[in-house]
Amino acid sequence: MQMHTESKIASLSVVIPARNEANGLRILLPELRKHLPQKTEIIVVNDGSNDDTQAVCESQGVQVIHHPYSKGNGASIKSGARAATGEVLIFMDADGQHKPEDIPRLLQKLEDGYDMVVGARSSASQAGAHRAMANGFYNKLASWMVGQPIQDLTSGFRAVKADLFRKFLYLLPNGFSYPTTITMSFFRAGYSVAYVPIIAPKRIGKSHVRLVRDGVRFLLIIFKIGTLYSPLKLFLPISFAFFLAGNGYYLYTFLSIHRFTNMSALLLITAILIFLIGLVSEQITSLFYKEHNH
Repeated sequence: MQMHTESKIASLSVVIPARNEANGLRILLPELRKHLPQKTEIIVVNDGSNDDTQAVCESQGVQVIHHPYSKGNGASIKSGARAATGEVLIFMDADGQHKPEDIPRLLQKLEDGYDMVVGARSSASQAGAHRAMANGFYNKLASWMVGQPIQDLTSGFRAVKADLFRKFLYLLPNGFSYPTTITMSFFRAGYSVAYVPIIAPKRIGKSHVRLVRDGVRFLLIIFKIGTLYSPLKLFLPISFAFFLAGNGYYLYTFLSIHRFTNMSALLLITAILIFLIGLVSEQITSLFYKEHNH
């Protein structure tokens, strides 16, 4: 079934990062041809694969960008975005979790006036309870930061206007956290982001995500979200917590030994320093986005 959005979207590029995803691509690429116009540009970024990924892509006649060694999912996304010629970019995984038949729904939402549309996975679509809990935490944190509901912060299935996406290429990390970074960047810059519910089937092949290693990285992303979007919103609660702890400890020592101790002073000074760091970071971030948007 061909999609009916050719008249509204002049050109479309699909970017698929792939590392040892030959089995998934054998199924995905023919399905893409069924659901997209013939002129759609399909780019597979072969991220240092040592299986038949390259041969599968060549047999399907799609454009291939070859990384001589694995650079990471985010690096593949950046390579594909630089090479793509379409005015709209579709990013999707090669492991079978993103269905081509969902693409028209993303594009329809994009035509409604949004700048980026993300396929939001249900909790049943998450790979394991630990992954669902982690993503739920990230979604709530990000929603609080931006003041808007974020249904899936880490989904790699999205449609976005190419010119806007390329503005933030230099911010994107080379690892698996590019969806988080681009989502927060779009919200911070004032662009419109929408979510479309999808059901993600079980992936084909073995996941490249490692629980401990990537879990630590995602914890670091939490702080990156804060400093990227609104530093003061992250630093102010921490500063206030130290302020309360300092005053609470002072009250305890005053009532027990009638003294103002060094620990109370340290906690209060820390509260002031954290607040000032957040304030300066807020000003730097505001100037950064102001200059970037000009």
